[in-house]
Amino acid sequence: MTNQDWHVTQQSQCIVPNQEVLVEEPIVPYRLYRFLTDLEEILLKDSDDAIRVQKICPLVRHLLDNSPWIELQFLLPDPNTGWSVNTLYDEPDYPLTIQMVTWAPGVTSSIHNHGTWGLVGILSGEEKNTFWQAPDTFPDQASSAAQGSGQGLHKTGEQVLGPGDIITFMPDAIHQIEALGDEPVISFNLYGETDFERRFKFAADTGDAKLF
Repeated sequence: MTNQDWHVTQQSQCIVPNQEVLVEEPIVPYRLYRFLTDLEEILLKDSDDAIRVQKICPLVRHLLDNSPWIELQFLLPDPNTGWSVNTLYDEPDYPLTIQMVTWAPGVTSSIHNHGTWGLVGILSGEEKNTFWQAPDTFPDQASSAAQGSGQGLHKTGEQVLGPGDIITFMPDAIHQIEALGDEPVISFNLYGETDFERRFKFAADTGDAKLF
């Protein structure tokens, strides 16, 4: 377990966060309801998504360290799609969604962004993230996406994540994941409030984007 933190910028650059954010040591035992309350306080206090995910990251580590039951809440990958999602928390009018996501070995996702900030903590398996930059940069992407630019995506890098690693994403970061090795990838996924008008899947060769 490397327990490394990574952050993917709006320009799909994967970096190691270099700014120290002081977060008060959470109460032990650190239960899910306390975690949700702490997240709400961060979202109310900070409007910058980059600062938000930096503050949320150590809380996720503490939650996973003190709540081993969470690691058992995954579903086996669907044999038809190669992946599964078990939603742990999704409350109306509350801007957070918590999921356990499982990918079968060898499965590759579409190239996509999330239209919101996000965090993924790897619990089991190995996951390769490939990062891309669209030929048309946001915020103009929404208008040009439906028409397609005819230009291919630009690959900005890749990163292999293992158990204990956490990666955070800005809303416009574009990536594609692949489950490596012989065992499923199981992850703890946390997302903010999705703007569905800014969430796209992309064609690598043309850069064309479609809402999904």
